[in-house]
Amino acid sequence: MRKQYDFSGSIKNPYTKKLKKQITIRIEEETINYFKELSSQTGIPYQNLINIYLSDCANNHKKLTFKWS
Repeated sequence: MRKQYDFSGSIKNPYTKKLKKQITIRIEEETINYFKELSSQTGIPYQNLINIYLSDCANNHKKLTFKWS
């Protein structure tokens, strides 16, 4: 290893805005099973599928519609 490194010619990481934040969230088991099944069909990890779906909802400003009984 060198004693010093020269970073004067370096550039800022373009992916830092895309970093993910780890959180704890409670999701119903049936929902997780749905995404796990979808994961086995697509080969995409189920957590990535959940992230893709939620990102799509946020990017398209989708609103939840429901009725209370």
